[in-house]
Amino acid sequence: MRGSPSQHERRTDPDDQGDGGTPAADTNDGPRNPGDGGFPSGPDGIPVLGNTFQFTDDPHAFYDELAGYGDVVGYSVARQRMATVLHPDLVEQVLVTDSDRYGKWDLSDFGQQFASDGLLFTEGAQWREQRTQAQPAFQLDRIRSYGDAMAGYARELVEDLDDGEVFAANGRFSELTLRILVDSLFDLDVDGSEAGETITHGAQALNERAGPRGVSTFVPTWVPTPSNRRYNRAMAEFEDTVDDLIAERRAAEDGDHDDLLAMLMQAGDDGEGMSDKELRDTMLTFLFAGHETTSLALTYTTYLLAEHPDVADRLHREVDAAVDGDRPGTFDVFGLEYLDRVCTESMRLYPPAYVVFREAREDVELGGYELPADTKLTLPQFRIHRDERWYDDPGEFRPDRWTDEFEDSLPEYAYFPFGGGPRHCIGMRFAMLELKLVLATLVRDCRFEHVGDEPPEPRMAATYQPEEDVRLRVTKR
Repeated sequence: MRGSPSQHERRTDPDDQGDGGTPAADTNDGPRNPGDGGFPSGPDGIPVLGNTFQFTDDPHAFYDELAGYGDVVGYSVARQRMATVLHPDLVEQVLVTDSDRYGKWDLSDFGQQFASDGLLFTEGAQWREQRTQAQPAFQLDRIRSYGDAMAGYARELVEDLDDGEVFAANGRFSELTLRILVDSLFDLDVDGSEAGETITHGAQALNERAGPRGVSTFVPTWVPTPSNRRYNRAMAEFEDTVDDLIAERRAAEDGDHDDLLAMLMQAGDDGEGMSDKELRDTMLTFLFAGHETTSLALTYTTYLLAEHPDVADRLHREVDAAVDGDRPGTFDVFGLEYLDRVCTESMRLYPPAYVVFREAREDVELGGYELPADTKLTLPQFRIHRDERWYDDPGEFRPDRWTDEFEDSLPEYAYFPFGGGPRHCIGMRFAMLELKLVLATLVRDCRFEHVGDEPPEPRMAATYQPEEDVRLRVTKR
């Protein structure tokens, strides 16, 4: 539906919110409220700060409000010109079709800094070289070779859980996925070590810093507030730990390692590889993102299975029929259709990486609107994955919705938990194998019951963290 002229007033000054207009009506025929030029409209803000307080006060409610204005919505946060994209076709345009016209955000615009020379945030030739150097560690054959370690650690977790024990799933799974990641990719053992505690503490600090809890989120990290001092101290310890791990590997010179760290270090032997800072920042990126996202997927999936025992029992029967031995192996989980559906549906409802961020490198046209260069874009999976235009009963956990026919009818980017385009998550295969192996091991031997009256309430941080611990009671089968 094409809106009134007031909905398409040009707003290029992020401090000039103007008249937000009226929310657009829903339609299934292409993007809602297509533009006719100019910057997209959105909710009213206040001078200088724009919509900052609305966003920090209740981010989920703010995104609910944005969705009423169409599929490209303009606003400003912390003096940054912003646009949120809510239609799969337009997401595909940003991530795939016109990907060269969009770059990654520079977090320094919002007062933050983390692993700026790592694979997540680098651009252009620097990013392409880093991606090329890291890619061999994530090829299918190598991913399969990690399966034994993944399954072994998962089995240890099952054996450590006592019948009737109540545990915080998010905490226990974070410990598990960190062990798996560091062993599989870096051939290191940080279980119970000071290094492991430092990495976990750094991940917690990053999530706290990235969460939009008041305008202090946007205070530059060099300002010596109490929260900034805590964050900077945790990040310094995190970086020092990674530097020490790299130094230990360099000093060993035994040539016996064949992991990601070894590959990246060997790539620098000819002088053309990563600098020390690039190597450190890339390791920081994998250590944080590589274990936090999978631990959250495990947390939310086991919660959903606890709330839907019929689904858990059906999954148990499928796994039990496929497994020959005391624990599922890599090839046992390939081809388990219901396991695929359960994982897919869980990450639809609770995508651990819940928003993709991009920035217009130049003036661009998107959905009929004009977005000036430097406009910051958010592509929120957590909203698009629950859009009733694409999903019946979008808030319901229904693994059986994922039939071939349904997937064929779904727009390509109505579901994108790992991003998309050239910069899709390099660790996608690793994460999915880990998720499936751990889940298969858990459901084969355990039932779970959610301890609490309310479902998890995710909060927006660096990842989609539950506001409170997700507590589960285990019953051994």
